[in-house]
Amino acid sequence: MSTGAKIAIGGVAVGLLLWPLIGFWMSLLVIVGVPAVAYFALDPSQRRRLRRINRKQIGR
Repeated sequence: MSTGAKIAIGGVAVGLLLWPLIGFWMSLLVIVGVPAVAYFALDPSQRRRLRRINRKQIGR
């Protein structure tokens, strides 16, 4: 499993666990925000590589 997938799964899990405590909208922000912050934390070259890999897998 790739690092990006692990981060996305972690963000969803944390959001679901926090849902009863902080409400729906804040949980949704965590679910969407964690993977987005992880993506934007990458260097531009790493983002290009990630997009290239994702396109290759789609075109199999």
